[in-house]
Amino acid sequence: MGNDKTNMFVAIALSLAVLLGWNYFVAAPMSERQKQAAAHNQAPGQAPNGAPVASPSPKEGGPAAPAPGTVPSAGQAPVSRDEAIARSARLRIDTPALFGSVALKGGRIDDVLLKNYHETVSDESPRIVLLSPSGSANPYYAEFGWVGSDAGPLPNADTLWKADAEVLSPGKPVTLTSDNGAGLTFKRILAVDDKFMFTVRDEVDNTGSKAVTLYPYSLVSRWGKPQTQGYYVLHEGLIGALGADGLQEYTYDKIGKEPVFGGNPNTHGKAWDNVTGGFVGITDKYWAAAVIPDQDKPFNGAYTERTEGATKVYQTSVRGDAVTVAPGASSSATQRLFAGAKEVNQINGYQKDLNIKQFDLMIDWGWFWFLTKPMFKALDFFFHWLGNFGVAILLVTLILKIFFLPIANRSYVSMAKMKAVQPEMASIRERYKDDKMKQQQAMMELYKKEKINPVAGCWPVLIQIPVFFSLYKVLFITIEMRHAPFFGWIHDLAAPDPTSVLNLFGLLPYAAPDFVHLGVWPLIMGVTMFVQMKMNPAPPDPVQAQVFTFMPIIFTFMLGSFPAGLVIYWAWNNTLSVLQQYVIMRRNGVKVELWDNLRGTFSKKPPEKGAAAKS
Repeated sequence: MGNDKTNMFVAIALSLAVLLGWNYFVAAPMSERQKQAAAHNQAPGQAPNGAPVASPSPKEGGPAAPAPGTVPSAGQAPVSRDEAIARSARLRIDTPALFGSVALKGGRIDDVLLKNYHETVSDESPRIVLLSPSGSANPYYAEFGWVGSDAGPLPNADTLWKADAEVLSPGKPVTLTSDNGAGLTFKRILAVDDKFMFTVRDEVDNTGSKAVTLYPYSLVSRWGKPQTQGYYVLHEGLIGALGADGLQEYTYDKIGKEPVFGGNPNTHGKAWDNVTGGFVGITDKYWAAAVIPDQDKPFNGAYTERTEGATKVYQTSVRGDAVTVAPGASSSATQRLFAGAKEVNQINGYQKDLNIKQFDLMIDWGWFWFLTKPMFKALDFFFHWLGNFGVAILLVTLILKIFFLPIANRSYVSMAKMKAVQPEMASIRERYKDDKMKQQQAMMELYKKEKINPVAGCWPVLIQIPVFFSLYKVLFITIEMRHAPFFGWIHDLAAPDPTSVLNLFGLLPYAAPDFVHLGVWPLIMGVTMFVQMKMNPAPPDPVQAQVFTFMPIIFTFMLGSFPAGLVIYWAWNNTLSVLQQYVIMRRNGVKVELWDNLRGTFSKKPPEKGAAAKS
């Protein structure tokens, strides 16, 4: 087989490796029906297998004992979310980005919805529910407070707090107060910005006759394992940055495989002692809740999974160093809660403005962050300029083409020269058909004489692979791409093309089956790939020719379930490659095989074997 066909096989093998490997590790994106179901779970929408039951009280002696998270007693059946919210007096939350409430019974932030995000592309669909109270089908909440063994009764899930206002909004903090009746008065000053960050300042005044030792704590607790998308390139579960130990990601399954935690056989977990800087929380694909301790003071962090009846409870917690409060003295601890959408610029802003260590890793940029981050920045820049992420993808692709133009030009020039020497190559094969060694030596001498790089044809594919990966990652993980429209029928670049050839793209009055994604853009991509392959001479071997003919069809079906944004990129990139190759071949005086190959494909008479050599 000639080196020109070898190059083609290598290019196809590399492309298949990308698609098959990506499909294996990432799997095809969910169908629209599955995605809508998952949207509920991401926010969190899945009931656990059992009702919430009592939480064990942690020991206070161990340095990494998890903070308490008490819940209704065992045997209580879950009620609707609205009923669970109505069980407690509430401090209303109202900001430009959030609405919900804080439970005055227990003081938990356990009712948060996102004003600007809906479950589907329709603004009429329900808003995303992030946090929900205990007693509901899927409790998910944040809790703050103090723990200690010699301080008498401390605020817990049954404590009734008094608020000095009815609404918590940006620029209008609210103070909650509680007295334990044993000489300690607790205050909690709650503040919230106009996006997703709460500031919680806990104060304690000791009016008693003896000193007390307390530990400030905060936690995020989630009852029941939510439905996850299960992609290799996307982390969903427990997440945090813990001082020098850096980013720590544990899936819901992984944390349950950790050793027994705190001496409780029903609890498994991992602890980090005496770390400074970072955060801990629980993340979904697009949303997260995380507690953020004082970045200048050491703390102990813990991830745990415990079993309560038939329910798994996942918790991330931090506990600060001991604080001794003398009689007549007071002390305080300030922590924060992030509860909202993982908007890239907002996350980066919090990291910079609040000096939160590695908070940018709340977004799963992956191992190739040095590619995915610049890719997102470029797309985001042009989006703000053009107002359309799809157009931004087209423009970034064009810029990348121009950037890699020298490499691609050398590749296409070498390919053009390869076509020009086809008669000499055919002569060498015929002359040394019984001596493969001499045939290869003669080929190499020809390449050297004509200054041809036999593997140059692989460079365009190799260049495209990292762009493919980084663009896929950006489309897949960033909330900015969620429900981002293009033109026409593409209302979500992060979802597959919703049209289907099986119902003639909506002309026939029935819904296409979910197991086949073959819309307009995958078909356009397949056509561009077909044209690109027909730019090269047809292989003399009929079997090879059939393989190359069917490759675009295979890729069309494989990419049919990929995000529309990625398919649009691929089709546009193919189009630019065809134009570039056409210009280069004409400049080098090499015949463009496109029209002959197309005639040969669609006519009964196969193309002549020597067509590649004619000019």
